[in-house]
Amino acid sequence: MKSIMRILIAVCGLALAGQAAAVDAKAAEALAQKSGCLACHTVANKVIGPAYRDVAAKYRGEKTAEAKLIAKVKSGGKGVWGPIPMPPNSPQIADDDIKTIVQWILTL
Repeated sequence: MKSIMRILIAVCGLALAGQAAAVDAKAAEALAQKSGCLACHTVANKVIGPAYRDVAAKYRGEKTAEAKLIAKVKSGGKGVWGPIPMPPNSPQIADDDIKTIVQWILTL
């Protein structure tokens, strides 16, 4: 009986963790929208800048991806995804918000 209870508790914990992650993803996407990121990017399709799923795929498994992308969002960049440069987003977007958005992108 104790084993069954432990299994049920573990399953409920995983279900709640999944719901929390979904809420965080929604909050991060809303933050990206509020910050103006979705004017040039979408999750699934290239607009002016690359699709966020393409960014996540390019940097998947790279240990320095988060720091690299945070720096790129802050300072801007050009040449990696084509000839149109990305303007710098600092100081108009707070560092913590940039980090949240980048972490979300890397989960896609």
